[in-house]
Amino acid sequence: MLAVEFLDFLPPQMREPVLFAVPFFLLLLILEWTAARKLEHAEDRPGTGAYHTRDSWASISMGLVSMATMSVWKFLALLGYAAIYAYLAPWQLSATQWYTWVIALVGVDLLFYLYHRMAHRVRLVWATHQAHHSSEYFNFATALRQKWNNSGEILMWIPLPLSGVPPWMVFFAFSISLIYQFWIHTERIGKLWRPIEFVFNTPSHHRVHHGMDQLYLDRNYGGILIIWDRLFGTFQPEVFRPRYGLTKPVTTFNIWKLQTHEYSAIFRDLRAARGMRAKLGYVFGPPGWQPAVAPETATAAHART
Repeated sequence: MLAVEFLDFLPPQMREPVLFAVPFFLLLLILEWTAARKLEHAEDRPGTGAYHTRDSWASISMGLVSMATMSVWKFLALLGYAAIYAYLAPWQLSATQWYTWVIALVGVDLLFYLYHRMAHRVRLVWATHQAHHSSEYFNFATALRQKWNNSGEILMWIPLPLSGVPPWMVFFAFSISLIYQFWIHTERIGKLWRPIEFVFNTPSHHRVHHGMDQLYLDRNYGGILIIWDRLFGTFQPEVFRPRYGLTKPVTTFNIWKLQTHEYSAIFRDLRAARGMRAKLGYVFGPPGWQPAVAPETATAAHART
């Protein structure tokens, strides 16, 4: 209530849609939590759609901190976007035109796909994103397990104000994407009508994305639309229930460690790396990248075993 009263003092275009959606998030969270408890007991299938109390509180806590950090990132971005929109954009699109909204919503979704794909393939960016994948459960609480460093997304959105999209519309469109992606974090919804599954990101598609199984790794990056994955060859349908979490689990519920452990791992690898190529590989290569072992070194190592 206080958040809504505070937002009344802001211009309509600067209000944060995610804040208005919080009660909706909480209601769905409670409903799914209750259903999971009852179904788990009735079906005697622990783990399927279940909640782990400490895991859920870690996710919720990370989500609350993320709302604060995202506000800071958006404020900084607003300054830069406003300058780009005013001085560099070749034209300025009107927010009253329908096509401006289409450009904003579709543009944000395409750029989210590209950013999300990069976040899984570039280790430095993965360090900002991996906390979202760190839960071994898949439920509405997991949707709240958001990153605190939004710098990658901020940079990825620059083409939109540069194309004349008003900065506030960029933020609004991303908030719509974030709100949409909440409901797809559940095991309680099966596959939907085929045309919906073909066009939109759904719980089935997003379960694949959170899977640590080899078949599911680095698949289904879409935000609202799944057509980007179909177009660019990263789509994978759900064929069995995934195992969730990171391939190298982080066995803690400490939210600071969940957010920062990959940065620490990068720093350790940099200290041990020999040569600039190895250092660059550990930072900008894909997660799990290792420098190639020279044949003579591998032979010597094999001889010692």
